[in-house]
Parts: sequence; structure tokens; C-alpha cells
Amino acid sequence: MSNTRGLRAVATLEATKGAVVLLAGFGLLEVVHLGAQQIAEEVVRNFHLNPANRYPRIFLHLAEKLTPSNLWALAFGAAAYSALRFTEAYGLWRQRRWAEWLSVVSGIIYIPFEILELFRGVTWVRLALLALNLIIVSYLISVMRARKASGGKPS
Repeated sequence: MSNTRGLRAVATLEATKGAVVLLAGFGLLEVVHLGAQQIAEEVVRNFHLNPANRYPRIFLHLAEKLTPSNLWALAFGAAAYSALRFTEAYGLWRQRRWAEWLSVVSGIIYIPFEILELFRGVTWVRLALLALNLIIVSYLISVMRARKASGGKPS
């Protein structure tokens, strides 16, 4: 796989992550307008869950504690995260050095948390996420080294 195809594959993944989080942020804004408690009660009712059971009770309690300002803050955080992911995707698609650095740094930041999650319990999902992140970070480092060896030109 050429660097262009590989970088575009990583860019597509980053753009997808940004889009998913952006949609979640819009969902949070919808919760602001409808009310978290009302939505939580509807979810419990529609899934025929017993509100006295442990997990539905926790879910309802958390919804009760959410305030509109908390939801706005979460929605703003989702928008900021999405903007970062879209910027990163754009830069990788266009083979920009700064985007490669951004991707490596943002990927490395997650590795300790992913390892900590494995200490909480090993699952295929956790292993796959860690492996994917390590593969992407390693690939981007190899792209950066190849660029350096070629005098700074993308291949």
C-alpha cells in the first residue's frame, strides 16, 4: 500500500470518528430540549426494563442529575473533538506533515488508557482497539521516517 492510500485510509477512519461523535453531540442537544429524565424514562419503558432493577435505576439516576449546562458542555466537547478529527483527516488526506504529527500524538495519548482498560478485563474489543491504535501509530511513524529519508517529500 502506498503512503497515499494508507494515509487516506487513516484519514477516513478519523473522519468517521469525527462524524460519529458529532452526531452524538447533536443527540445531546436534542436531550437538552426534551429533557434527559423524560428521555431516560421513555428508553426504560420502550425496552420494557424494570426501573427498580440495578442498571435501569442507575441510568435513570444519572439522567436525573444531568443539567442543561452539563449537556451543552458535553455537546461543545463533542463538537471540538469532531473538529479536531476532521482537521486531522483533512491534513492526512492532503499528506500534510503536521497532520501526521497530530495523528501520532493523539494516537499515543490513548495507549496508556487502552492498556489500563485491559487490566480491568481483557476483551476482544479492547484488544482490537489497542492493536488498531498501535498499528496506525506505527504506520504513521514509518511514513514520517520515509518522508524524512526522502528529503521531506511525501510518497
